[in-house]
Amino acid sequence: MVAVLALLAVVISPLFSFGQPAGAQGSLFGIDKRVPQSQAEVELSYAPLVKQVSPAVVSVYSRKIVRQNASPFANDPIFREFFGGGPREKVQNSLGSGVIVSESGVIVTNNHVVNGADEFRVVLSDRREYAAELILADERTDLAVLRIDTEGDPLPTIDYADTRDTEVGDIVLAIGNPFGVGQTVTTGIISATARTDVGVSDYAFFLQTDAAVNPGNSGGALINTKAELVGVNTAIFSRSGGSNGIGFAIPAEMVRRVVDAAVNEGMIVRPWLGLKAQSVTYDIAKSQGMTRPVGVMVTEVFDEGPADEAGLARGDLITMIDGREVYDEKGLKFLAATRSPGETSVLTLLRGGKYETVRVTLAPPPGATEAELELLDGRHPFSGAEVAELSPRLAEELGRDPFATGVLVTRIMRGAYAWRIVRPGDLIVSVNGKSVKTLEQLDKALAEDEATWAIELDRNGRRISGTVRL
Repeated sequence: MVAVLALLAVVISPLFSFGQPAGAQGSLFGIDKRVPQSQAEVELSYAPLVKQVSPAVVSVYSRKIVRQNASPFANDPIFREFFGGGPREKVQNSLGSGVIVSESGVIVTNNHVVNGADEFRVVLSDRREYAAELILADERTDLAVLRIDTEGDPLPTIDYADTRDTEVGDIVLAIGNPFGVGQTVTTGIISATARTDVGVSDYAFFLQTDAAVNPGNSGGALINTKAELVGVNTAIFSRSGGSNGIGFAIPAEMVRRVVDAAVNEGMIVRPWLGLKAQSVTYDIAKSQGMTRPVGVMVTEVFDEGPADEAGLARGDLITMIDGREVYDEKGLKFLAATRSPGETSVLTLLRGGKYETVRVTLAPPPGATEAELELLDGRHPFSGAEVAELSPRLAEELGRDPFATGVLVTRIMRGAYAWRIVRPGDLIVSVNGKSVKTLEQLDKALAEDEATWAIELDRNGRRISGTVRL
């Protein structure tokens, strides 16, 4: 027993090197440790970093006026005369955070902080207040860009970080206004990168952090130790509504892309690769001679799209885009979307057992920005429905499959016959056995005077077919 205890003491003694004289050093897991050599080292703090970046983090107040009826008799003119209850206005206020990214007064925040609001007010850390103008709101990335006019007063800003260098374990600070208590700083590490299964936005590729993030932190800054903006805090995983140490931030590269589009173009046009892909499983990786599952396998290529023009084909396995590994289609889509149309991305492929690099010139999906709408009338099942031809660009903007074809039902007039057959969002795929991909084809099919109509619809990815008798 004595021999065992003596051996144990020898093994663990390096862990207690703080008991050594000043200047003595020990080693733990190959890393040299030493006691502080000066009072300055004892008092090391994040305070200088916080003083540098916190002035550029602001509180964003949004205000929305909602008209509501105050009485159940408000819609009845007779009862309203006796009981009153006309529409009243109610003000809804919400609070979030934002980050000043330009000396010209450009501020980035989350779309859900400002969504649907009529007025915006920004309060700086030094208590200056400014009315703000919304210049771009992008629901698909959950980012929004505001602008304030300081009439020449200087503004603090935060520079963007290169998140390609961000690694799990990096120290980060989250700055925002949680619960409206005032500017608050919390610290933690990057817990994970490239989280694509969070479900907060269409372009999901989040940084995960254990820095405490709570309601009100949305739109605030996630900062690295170089005083750079790593990401914009946007969501938490919580069953109670408070921080459980799982927060998510939109990487700075996407933030920069959205801000640049807002300032320079006034709108965001997302490039695409023009392909569909599936994640590589362990079995697929093994069959390809890979030691681990990484990348996505191309399952479909859009004719004359960027991928097709670059020579990609079904069965190609994409392992990296611009030097960064991908693990699913969402990650590939996100990294492509951080570039602008016309720029070139480099894909690393595994094809026929050999690795190749292919340069792809990104382009926006084909089709018009705004769809041409047509109101259908006549004696057929879709009478009273407003429809639009579904192009890849329209599908991309609506968050639908860009490879889907058909005519989209955008809305239906009140009391129209079409309510019995279709719903807004349905895709008309075929009529009487004839494929429908364009408005012209639909008009031609509906011009026939039939008593019986065989129709096929796509509703939320599910095919519905049946026969309608008029």
